[in-house]
Amino acid sequence: MIVADRVTFAYEAADEPALRRASLTVREGEYVGLIGANGCGKTTLIRQLNALLLPGEGSVTVDGLDTRDRGAVAEIRRRVGMSFQNPEHQIVGMTVEEDVAFGPGNMGLPPQELRRRVDDALAAVGIPALGKRLPHTLSGGEKRLVTIAGVIAMDPRYIAFDEPSAYLDPAARRRVLALIRSLNRERGIGIVHVAHDAREIVHADRVVVMEAGAIREEGTPGDILTRRETLRGLGLDVPPAVEILERLQEAGVGVKGGALTLKEASREIAAHIRSIQPGGKEQGR
Repeated sequence: MIVADRVTFAYEAADEPALRRASLTVREGEYVGLIGANGCGKTTLIRQLNALLLPGEGSVTVDGLDTRDRGAVAEIRRRVGMSFQNPEHQIVGMTVEEDVAFGPGNMGLPPQELRRRVDDALAAVGIPALGKRLPHTLSGGEKRLVTIAGVIAMDPRYIAFDEPSAYLDPAARRRVLALIRSLNRERGIGIVHVAHDAREIVHADRVVVMEAGAIREEGTPGDILTRRETLRGLGLDVPPAVEILERLQEAGVGVKGGALTLKEASREIAAHIRSIQPGGKEQGR
């Protein structure tokens, strides 16, 4: 379990702290969505989770290991992988295989185990044929998958994703988001997913809202992402399903709210249509 306990942090020369007594718990195998306006401290908070930044006040522990303990940092960073917003900042190898092997290679693994991890990671993200490619020849979506493969090869318990769909076209975005869900559901990896678009985290177990460096509130996606005015007040996009159903309700159509995906919304609209009698009156469900 990752526990950030009342963390305060300020960058040098900054007028205000980037984090203000922020507390966050991430359980093993849990999918946490982290949202908030630009500049609210989301990236600063997730960089605390694997000791890239250290608390000015408060503490961060990963499975009981304190990020301030220099002797524990290597193990903390193995357990908590990080996927940065721009994949260009994370690729270091001359080929895809070399890049994926960089992290586990620094662990002193025997060649056979290193080979197995690289092959497994490339297969997990769906790009086993790209191993010999030069990173600069890849598309943005492929580069993102390479960086995720490099994290997977470290065999982490948790991965923090900082706006993983940034700079991607719609097809690549869908592929990356499906991969993140798969890593959580099929491999049991705990996920912290920083998102600006609320649609990306409708499948999370829990959504945490940040504002001005602090945790404002948290709850299920149904609790948080259906609050249209709250999300707009934070400068965030509302899931289209929520927008559609609320507009229908405002127009007097008797549909229920609460749907987070378009598939769920379409089922609700279809159920409403079936409930309407030929004469135009609704019958009980």
